[in-house]
Amino acid sequence: MEQKAFNQGLLSYVQKSPTPFHATSGMATILEDSDFCELDETAKWQLSPGKYFVRRNQSSIIAFVLGTDAPLNSGIKMVGAHTDSPCLKVKPRPETYRQGYLQLGVEVYGGALLNPWFDRDLSLAGRVTFLSGTKEIRSVLIDFIDAIAIVPSLAIHLDREANKSRSINSQKDIPPVLMQSENETIEAQLSAQITKQHQQEKVSSILGYELSFYDTNAPAIIGLNKEFIASARLDNLLSCYVAVQSLLNSSPETTSLIICSDHEEVGSASAAGAEGPFLKDVLSRIIPDQEERLRTIAKSIMVSTDNAHGIHPNFADKHDSNHGPLLNKGPVIKVNANQRYATNSETEAYFAFLCESNDIPYQKFVTRTDMACGSTIGPITAKEIGVPTLDVGVPTFAMHSIRELAGSDDAYYLYQALSAMFSGGSEPGAD
Repeated sequence: MEQKAFNQGLLSYVQKSPTPFHATSGMATILEDSDFCELDETAKWQLSPGKYFVRRNQSSIIAFVLGTDAPLNSGIKMVGAHTDSPCLKVKPRPETYRQGYLQLGVEVYGGALLNPWFDRDLSLAGRVTFLSGTKEIRSVLIDFIDAIAIVPSLAIHLDREANKSRSINSQKDIPPVLMQSENETIEAQLSAQITKQHQQEKVSSILGYELSFYDTNAPAIIGLNKEFIASARLDNLLSCYVAVQSLLNSSPETTSLIICSDHEEVGSASAAGAEGPFLKDVLSRIIPDQEERLRTIAKSIMVSTDNAHGIHPNFADKHDSNHGPLLNKGPVIKVNANQRYATNSETEAYFAFLCESNDIPYQKFVTRTDMACGSTIGPITAKEIGVPTLDVGVPTFAMHSIRELAGSDDAYYLYQALSAMFSGGSEPGAD
């Protein structure tokens, strides 16, 4: 795939993926279009060499190519990413009516940068569970698509210190305004939206929902030389898209796998999160014999792909002077002495050799010694599965903002590297 088409596909995927449910659904569509067969976790699996995927909670997905060569011979090439991003999630009983306006109470999901959420055209999407007309409990995905809400700023005239010492109270300052009303309910709006999007569904009552507000501003290639990608949820839908597209280039002989998990931004401790048993369960079904599975894992590699912090020209002192990743200079190998990243010298060497063999630029990152370091699914997966792991990511500005910025070359560089790994060409151990 050429870079321009790749980037356009990335932008389209992110725009259509306002929640982890939609992101997972979008990956499933890509896989189905490439003849991957969906597996049901509740059914008995009869696996033979071929292409498969399975979903959990509709928000996490594992896809794999089971090679004609036994996994024990060459191990499994794995790539990990996460489907969730910081956002504002609607509370279970959210309606508040103030001064004639309907607002919805929200919780802050993950480590969101809150200031950029003000004065944005917001929409609402997620999963709704309801009682059908035939008294069945059903779930569907919805997306209002249109801008239906906003978190308006307080005018500078009423807050003269806003540019000097503004703080945000997440309980009272950020509930979005939806309309002028004193009696409208979220359940009525959700029922109407389900009827609009899923005309075959008859809603008796709304029983539950997981809904997130999102910015309707479309992803874009920007910059005087079109060298940047600006979008919401680049952390980490960029890596999800890279992973699934790379898997399509897998060799039919060796076994390759991607896992894109929900709940990374809040610790991964869930049935569908990286600390949960999803990957372990799937590996157990791919290789039922425990001895053979453990030997295979020891021969395998996991590349955890989560975005890296690009060095910011206005805040360069926030980086170690020798480790400031630049946009459009290639993916970043992330290292941390305290195991916040899972990279070690051998897994680092594996990815470096992969890039050098394919003329792909790459960079290295450690955080400043006097600053705390974030973490990824890498150390969690390494701990849970025991697989040799490294952390790699595309350098990014404004991580966890409502709109992030990455280089227009870097996602494609990462795609080239992972495609080389999955195809078995020009990588360590390849013939």
